[in-house]
Amino acid sequence: MTYLIDRRLQGKNKSAVNRERFLRRYKSQIKDAVGRAIKGRSITDVENGEKVSIPVKDVSEPSFGHAHGGVWEVVNPGNQEYLKGDQINRPKGGGGSGRGKAGNSDQMTEDDFIFELSREEFMNYFFEDLELPHMVKTQLTASTDFKNQRAGYNMSGTPSNIHVLRSLRGALGRRIAVGGGSRKRVAEAERELEQLLLDGAPLLDPRVIELKKLIHHLHTRLLAIPFIDPFDLRYTNRIKVPKPMTQAVMFCIMDVSGSMDETRKDTAKRFFILLYLFLKRVYDKIEVVFIRHHTAAAEVDEEEFFHSRESGGTVVSSALHLLDKIIDERYGGGSYNAYVAQASDGDNWDNDSVLCRQLLVNTIMPKVQYYTYVEITDGPPQNLWEQYSHVPDHHQHFAMQKIVTPADIYPVFRELFKKQPK
Repeated sequence: MTYLIDRRLQGKNKSAVNRERFLRRYKSQIKDAVGRAIKGRSITDVENGEKVSIPVKDVSEPSFGHAHGGVWEVVNPGNQEYLKGDQINRPKGGGGSGRGKAGNSDQMTEDDFIFELSREEFMNYFFEDLELPHMVKTQLTASTDFKNQRAGYNMSGTPSNIHVLRSLRGALGRRIAVGGGSRKRVAEAERELEQLLLDGAPLLDPRVIELKKLIHHLHTRLLAIPFIDPFDLRYTNRIKVPKPMTQAVMFCIMDVSGSMDETRKDTAKRFFILLYLFLKRVYDKIEVVFIRHHTAAAEVDEEEFFHSRESGGTVVSSALHLLDKIIDERYGGGSYNAYVAQASDGDNWDNDSVLCRQLLVNTIMPKVQYYTYVEITDGPPQNLWEQYSHVPDHHQHFAMQKIVTPADIYPVFRELFKKQPK
């Protein structure tokens, strides 16, 4: 008999199996509830769990019960009001055990089922239908993930890895090789002995006695050869080979010039925080490069990218030149899938915006898989937007979206990174 013991950690009075069954059964209702919940929460709290409510009608299930049919006589002890045969008026407001009064409205109301999702479950539902668009494997590269693969046989190993057929085949070959000479001499001695006996040689003839001793000695040697020897054992050999993995890099470019006030910078930061969480969660093998720019661009770490107060004028092409340089020096040769996300208010020098479009069309877009530009402004499109709008005419893997308020971050993000049709 086999016993399966579920040792997964779970809280008091909770069943992990029942919880998983509930999540599978009401996946669509929970997903809709998660969609309603994220509209009212901050992006910085996106990794926390959430209490979601599901209408009772969506989780109710039919059930069978025993009806009290026929005529029943019930004796209630302590009854001082009713006698046998009395008729009881129907309670006002309908039967049942409800204590509320009926309203005048025709609308139906019912309580919601409150269900608390853990942090992991909430993130799974939120990121379920998102992915980096047009992800292709440009090269199978070595990685830290390996898989076991059979590679011949070893002469040493654990008993569980013994290859029986290969070991018996080796033992048979060894017995044939070791006993070949003795079997040949036995066959020769037996033929000679048979010939002597046919010629009438007596049994006490010295040559007959000598041949019998030789045959007996050779048979003894053959029987002493072991059926299988430790030398014959062969063990299945397994080696670790790298798994084919997709290697990607994501460039985050943010405008920190003087025209980007604190509100716009905060919106850009929130967008990149969400993007960073998404990348780290969905793709294990992906590198993230942070580039911030005003009149000059610099590659920075995550802390400086989000919290530095340095600002100045706006020269967007400086960031694109640095982006191109980093790709050539560290991520060139087709070994990486490069993705770029740029956030700016769109305010840039007119001549520089034209240069940015030329850099994208001629230099950068052929090197990246996907490029997305987010313009954070509550006014009309800026000159950078106007120039970037011509890029999709040359490269279809270029997307643009506009963010006016922080409430637009979620729909813009989901539109940029929604799953593409196969």
